[in-house]
Amino acid sequence: MKTRLLAPTLQPFVDRGLIAGAVLLAATKDKVLAHEAIGYADLAAKNPMSPDNAFWIASMTKPMTCAALMMLVDEGKVNVNDPVEKYLPEFKGQMVIAEKDENHVLLKKPKHPILVREVLSHTSGLPFTSALETPMRDEISLRDAARSYAMTPLLFEPGTQYNYSNAGTNTAGRIIEVVSGLAYEDFMDQRLLGPLGMKETTFWPDKKLEARIAKAYHATSDKTGLSELKTPPLPYPLSDRRRRPMPAGGLFSVATDVVKFCQMFLNDGVFKKRRYLSSTAVKQMTRKQTGPLVEKSYGFGWDTAQDKYWHGGAFKTHMEIDRKRGLITVFLIHLTGDWAHEDGKKTWPTLSAAGAKLLKKSR
Repeated sequence: MKTRLLAPTLQPFVDRGLIAGAVLLAATKDKVLAHEAIGYADLAAKNPMSPDNAFWIASMTKPMTCAALMMLVDEGKVNVNDPVEKYLPEFKGQMVIAEKDENHVLLKKPKHPILVREVLSHTSGLPFTSALETPMRDEISLRDAARSYAMTPLLFEPGTQYNYSNAGTNTAGRIIEVVSGLAYEDFMDQRLLGPLGMKETTFWPDKKLEARIAKAYHATSDKTGLSELKTPPLPYPLSDRRRRPMPAGGLFSVATDVVKFCQMFLNDGVFKKRRYLSSTAVKQMTRKQTGPLVEKSYGFGWDTAQDKYWHGGAFKTHMEIDRKRGLITVFLIHLTGDWAHEDGKKTWPTLSAAGAKLLKKSR
């Protein structure tokens, strides 16, 4: 029986009922050190989690979308310092909220129109979503979504604050369409996902992949257990192409695909001798781009710190790259809402620590 190297450190979270199960992976830029599973993909049926279970990675899609846009930056077709309206004319004349209370809203012209770099770093002033995207976010085209953002007043002067915004990343996806002449999903498949070999990363899981999607859970109201919920909160069937791709959070994937994307970043934009991003683009994406006025440290599509960058998803999936150690960790799970106990927040750092120990032993 193969020795499990990561699972023992995460198993206590399953034993305590904080999570149903998870897929764990640790890797370097060119090698997978461990790929394991803990707990259950289906609690009621007692089906054990398998390393090849699939997950809705949700907002982990954001750095992938931003990477695709940065390919166009590398080609000189987009400049991150340009106004969005240069590529999407519907954004011309957008206003910012100057005053607002329950009785009135006063709008004014912003000091400058939103820039491409600001939609990539959540500093544009765009809201999380627009009214047109309610209740389901994948029912309208990117073209219509972008038009709805353009008609929505900005929440603050561009570049002065941080506001996590699906609208911003979706706007980046629309820029990809307009500049490349390809549908966003086709550009992603042809330029990024396909060449990287991410064969099981898709906006539309087929029946075989959907059958491997782990069940989703949330903590019960009394915080004593887990209750199943629909996976994910999207229209079914998931393979229905009438569902629109969401650049900000629509992808499904597996750990062995996610790690390829991370390895490309850790290897400075190169994967298996093929360059996807320039070194400059990788540095831009993984360094603070939120400016001196904003405390939050976010790059282009990545949360950033001095030695690490990472991104999570709505169901608490997580990928992290420790550039100092040369370590990648991937944590795939389907859990929404608050943790049943604050200790649940220790899952990602526990995996990172276990991966660091494994990396040290491998050298």
